[in-house]
Formats: sequence, C-alpha cells, structure tokens
Amino acid sequence: MVRQTMRRGAAVVAAAALVLSACGADDAEPEVEDVEDVEEPDDAGDEDAADDAAAADDAAAEDEPADAAGIAGCAPDELPLLEAGQLTVGTGDPVFPPWMLNDDPAGGEGFENGIIYEVADVLGFDADDVVWVGNSFEETIAPGAKNFDFAIQQISVTEDRQEIVDFSQVYYQPDKALLALPDSSVVDATTLAELEDANWGATIGTTDLDYIENIIGASDVAVFDDQATTFQALLGGNIDATVVAFPTALFATAVQIPEAEIVASLPADPNDTGHGLLFEDGSELVDCIDQALDEVIAAGTVDALRDEYLIGDAEVTEITE
Repeated sequence: MVRQTMRRGAAVVAAAALVLSACGADDAEPEVEDVEDVEEPDDAGDEDAADDAAAADDAAAEDEPADAAGIAGCAPDELPLLEAGQLTVGTGDPVFPPWMLNDDPAGGEGFENGIIYEVADVLGFDADDVVWVGNSFEETIAPGAKNFDFAIQQISVTEDRQEIVDFSQVYYQPDKALLALPDSSVVDATTLAELEDANWGATIGTTDLDYIENIIGASDVAVFDDQATTFQALLGGNIDATVVAFPTALFATAVQIPEAEIVASLPADPNDTGHGLLFEDGSELVDCIDQALDEVIAAGTVDALRDEYLIGDAEVTEITE
C-alpha cells in the first residue's frame, strides 16, 4: 500500500467563477502629428496600383478557405447525417458543470460542448448547424438506432460497450475520486481492500458503478437513476460513499453537495480507457469525426479547454492499491 499527498486539478466550481473580467481596450485615438509638410507622391497612379493589389489579395483570401478548409471527403454535404446539413449531437438532460455550463449545451461554455463546436468548425459547420438532443445516459449507451449523429456525455470507452456501439478515439481520461461525508467509514481507508465493505451507491450504467463492483470489489451496490439522486442518497446517509470522475467530484463538493468531501484519488481502471464520442453501431461517420477530433487534439484545443474548465489546484490523497 502506498498513500501519499499529491496535487490534483480542481474543477472551475461555478459559472460565476468562469466569467472573466474583460480587459478594456484603450478607445482613445492616438494623436497624429501635423503632416501638412509631407509631399504628395508624384505618381498618382501608385494609389490605383495599390488598390488593385489589395483587391487581388482579398479575392485570393476569399478563394483560399474553399480550397484549404475542412477534411477531404468529410464536408457537411458529404457526411451521412441524421439531418442533411445539420450536426445532431446527443448529450445528457440535464447537463452539468464543469462539462457543460448553465444546463445549456448550445451556449458553448464548458469542456465537452467546447470540444464539439471545435470539431464542427473543423468539418465546416457553423455553430448554428449544431443541434443538441438530450437523453438519459442509459438511452445513450443502449444498442440500437440513435436520435443523434454522435453523443458526448463523459462516456467511457469499454470493451463491453464497443460490442453494441461505436466510439471515436479517446479525448480525455479523468481520474476517479472517492466521495463521502466527513464521518463516513471510508474516510480513514488506506487501501482498496478497506473500502470493500462500505455501503456503496452509484449511477446506473456508469463506469463508476463498474469500478465499485469490479475494482473495489463491493457487493450489493445501491443503483440510482442519475447522479443527482446518487448525491442525495449520500447526503441522506443511505450510502457511505460513491465514486465519480475527478472533475465532477470537485464541482460537486464545491457547489452541489458541499457537505461531502473528496476522500482520495483512486487507481486507474484498466477496463476504462477514457471518454470518447459515441456513435450508433456501424456508423459511417466515425472516420470523419475522428479525423476532425484528431485535429482539435493536435492543435492543443482539448488541453486548453481542460485547463480552462477542469484544472486548478487542490490537495488530495491518493490510494494506489
């Protein structure tokens, strides 16, 4: 067993904390020195030539995006979309910070919706072309036809899920956090074995539930329909603890359930490779969306969004075995 103090990222805990103070631009125009002594150019034709050159540059600039933008074979009118010309994206209903702010995916504020609008831009969609549809987590990960082109909802890529749906590449891998009230029996635990006999609860269909059952080894885990209900069970003393993604835990303990605390960071689950975009099984969209996502990741945009919405400073303890 190794238990040590370590640094971990802290989520941005409230929408108000995400409102950045605008840096005011200096609207005052600079003074211009008197130029009445400056001689006019002898060749008035130079001005016309400059105008012609500028016009040519503008024309070239207008032509350039049509040739350079997007991914070959993945233009909006080439994609097999649910609705032509529209990128239909599934997510939760409601959605929660820091993944998406203000219960408004279309607002663009948040880690996951920020990624989607960047992917859409790479593919050549305008922001208005992105349409969001809300589903329960169970509906999203279930087999069968979907009411979206793909979904984003902190969906972990696992072998079991890959048998019934398709995934993009992984765009983010969060740590797992142990969440409990200060007087819980798990607070002084130093190994996973010491956690096994606690009274656990988790949200149905999640890798959090899988982690409690398969990595911690707990049995008779209470299962709840959504995360809010899981948190209420924790506050009500119906369960001793739960496991959630680290950014979720940081936001929850700061805003949703401040009575709770993050007891520890937990070892990685080898069966959970991280979050990916989810598609209907056999979707022909996967390759194009994956290429766009690859560009967004390579540009450093996902890291920038992570730093903006998911990262800060917090002292936590790590249970490593």
